[in-house]
Amino acid sequence: MPEGHTLHRLALDLGEAFAGTRPAVSSPQGRMAAAAELLDGTELVATSAHGKHLFLDFEADRIVHIHLGLIGKFQIGPFRPPVGQVRLRLANDETAADLRGPQLCALRTPAEVSAQVARLGPDPLRSDADPDRAWQRIKRSSKPIAALLMDQSVLSGVGNVYRAEVLFRNRLDPMRPGKELREASWRAVWADLGELMPLGVRDNRIDTVRPEHSPEAMGRPARVDDHGGEVYVYRRHDQPCLVCGSRVRTAVLEGRNLFWCGRCQRRR
Repeated sequence: MPEGHTLHRLALDLGEAFAGTRPAVSSPQGRMAAAAELLDGTELVATSAHGKHLFLDFEADRIVHIHLGLIGKFQIGPFRPPVGQVRLRLANDETAADLRGPQLCALRTPAEVSAQVARLGPDPLRSDADPDRAWQRIKRSSKPIAALLMDQSVLSGVGNVYRAEVLFRNRLDPMRPGKELREASWRAVWADLGELMPLGVRDNRIDTVRPEHSPEAMGRPARVDDHGGEVYVYRRHDQPCLVCGSRVRTAVLEGRNLFWCGRCQRRR
C-alpha cells in the first residue's frame, strides 16, 4: 500500500497539472459516471493529502476523496485515450490523469471530509499536524509501538517501510508497549519522520540510510528492490545489519511483516 509521501506527491503533481483549470472529468469504467458528470468542466480549486487519503477540491464544495488501497494507482502522463479499467480521469489537451483500482473513490461534501480527517491521526507531512495528539494515544496503549505507528487513527501516512526504518534509526525495540515509551523517544521519532518523509515526497521514493551507511561510503552494492531506495532493515530479512553486522530479523505483527535488528534495537 502506498505510504503517505506518495499521496502528498500525487497531490502536488495533480495540482501542478490541473489546479486553477477546468479539466475534462470522466469515468471510462462507468463507476463514477454520475460524479464525473457533475465535475466535468468545473474548476479544480486545490489538491491535498492527509496520510493515505487524497482530496481533489472542485468548485461548488465538491470534493473527490480517494484512498488507493493495496492496488490503486493514479497515473499522470501525456494525453492519450484511456486504457483498461479507469475509474476516474482528469484531462486537458496535453495531460491525462487516470485512476485505476482504488479502494475508495467517492464524491464528498466539506463536512464529510472534515469528519474523515478528524478520525485520522496527525500527519508528519502537514504543517498543521500536532504530534501530541498521537502521543496521548501512544502513552496509554499496551500495544507494541510498531503496531501503533501503523494505526492510521494514531498517526497518518506511516506504512511498513517508514515504520521499520524510523524504529531502527532511533534504536527502539519494535515490541515495546506504547505506554512504556518515553516522551523524548516519541518526539525523536516524530522529528525523524519530519525529516525522512519530505525527502520521500521530493524524490518519490523512500531512502533512510545516513550518509555513512550509503553504498558509496560502505563500498557495497546498491540495493536492488522493486520498492527502490536505500534502507536499513525493511525487506532485508536474514541479511547483515548495515550498522552492526548481525542478521536482520522479521516477524508478522498484526498481519504485516516487521523487520528489525535485534542487536541495534535493544533500547527500551
